[in-house]
Amino acid sequence: LNKDAIRHALFEPRDIEYSTEQDDFCMEIMLQSAACLFRKDPDRVIFLDGRTFSRRYQIDRVIEFANRLGQPWRILECTCSDATAKARLDKASGHPAGNRGYGLYLEVKRRFEPITLPKLVVNTDRPLNLCIAAALQALKT
Repeated sequence: LNKDAIRHALFEPRDIEYSTEQDDFCMEIMLQSAACLFRKDPDRVIFLDGRTFSRRYQIDRVIEFANRLGQPWRILECTCSDATAKARLDKASGHPAGNRGYGLYLEVKRRFEPITLPKLVVNTDRPLNLCIAAALQALKT
């Protein structure tokens, strides 16, 4: 489930804002969507994408929701070098998030609260096939 796609489905362009309040609202819609999907297929794997999860409360909210549904959860922390992030952001065009850019990346990185819960760190500077293999292995355990 992608937060940016959900935001653009819910709001007219003039109403889109990249505020914490709107981000949290879209995240709640994502969680409700996940609950609906789990009711149909409890064994389904759902990724929550489009949020940096740079704050502990954001992770805690998802874990609390998963626990309430009796669903297992995993944290995949994707990292890369600043140079890689800049190159990817500079060449990414057509992304629905209008505030996406290297400046935002640096701001999020500056205020990032370390993830102290069990997690797999995936260094995405490595080849994609290795990243995918590591992520799949983490999801199986």
